[in-house]
Amino acid sequence: MYFTDAHEELRQHIRRFLEKEVQPHLEEWEEKTFPDSIFERFGELGFLGLRYPPEYGGQGGDYFSAVVLSEELARVGSGGLGMAVAVQTEMATPPVFKFGTEEQKRRWLAPAIRGEQIASIAITEPDAGSDVAGITTVARRFGDEFIVNGRKTFITNGARCRWALVVTKGERERGHSGYNLLVIEKGTPGFEVSRTLQKLGMHSSDTAELVFEDCHVPAANLIGEEGEGFKQLMWELQGERMITASGAVAGANHVFEYTMEYARNRMAFGQPISNFQVIKHKLVDMGTKIASARAFVYETAKRWDEGEYPVREISQAKLLATQVACEVADDAIQILGGHGYMREFPVERAWRDARLARIGAGTDEIMKEIIAKSYGL
Repeated sequence: MYFTDAHEELRQHIRRFLEKEVQPHLEEWEEKTFPDSIFERFGELGFLGLRYPPEYGGQGGDYFSAVVLSEELARVGSGGLGMAVAVQTEMATPPVFKFGTEEQKRRWLAPAIRGEQIASIAITEPDAGSDVAGITTVARRFGDEFIVNGRKTFITNGARCRWALVVTKGERERGHSGYNLLVIEKGTPGFEVSRTLQKLGMHSSDTAELVFEDCHVPAANLIGEEGEGFKQLMWELQGERMITASGAVAGANHVFEYTMEYARNRMAFGQPISNFQVIKHKLVDMGTKIASARAFVYETAKRWDEGEYPVREISQAKLLATQVACEVADDAIQILGGHGYMREFPVERAWRDARLARIGAGTDEIMKEIIAKSYGL
């Protein structure tokens, strides 16, 4: 229903690449983060522009091409790399493509697709995360430039990015008006990476705090119409949540398959532990949750691909898929016992990596508020 022969060929192409050039280095990257050159390699192979038009270096595919990439990155078992690539392909660049000028697309989108420029998106602040309307990073217009002051935190690719898509506000009062999306390039005076952050999971990716102090940004770096940034951000977040849900389901399935194989081979009391009802029923529950979440995610992704704007269903898909991923990873650790708690077994990393998805792109609680509002509650 969702994947064509072309999608499956793409899947095998991505899988071979990841198994050959990524998987052997995952343990090293967990300690040191992956090198910037991996983006160049993804770009060379066309993986950073799967659903962008050929005129910008893309492959011209549909949304399920992006789903395939997300699923294969989840399957390889590095949440940090998958998240970093998703920031590039499904978070920072989509607003440039949808709302940007032709010149902006040539300047930032095309090099990002080629992997020559690494991108980040800067929304969260030390005192404003779920409450996007409460951000205090201010961009005041003076003639042909904006002067930006503020601080952003928890920014994936923040330390290594060439440019950041920064959410700013014209004034400090609350509300949904006066927001702008500005592309701010590294090297711009007043733009600094104040520190990199240590995290529970996603160790292979960098996460940084960004500071803007009297940062002079050309007005030509404004994405879309001035004052329309909040609407643009709300659109961007739908795609971010959709790809998060896709990766969460695929990651959960990877853990499930590993755990099932482990249970078939792990002996206790003279037989495989998969023979014990308590284990086999836990595995059945894991598989059932994944199948249910996958069906809903695929159907919602189909609607998004067809140009619909199903905010309720995207929120539900993100909420369900990320919770399932955490539950499955936790059950996997329980089935593996002490082995599951050890870093040499992949379920330990999966458990740590999965937890972020219930926070990023909108917390569980925010998803429930959006869903409740859609029901008139």
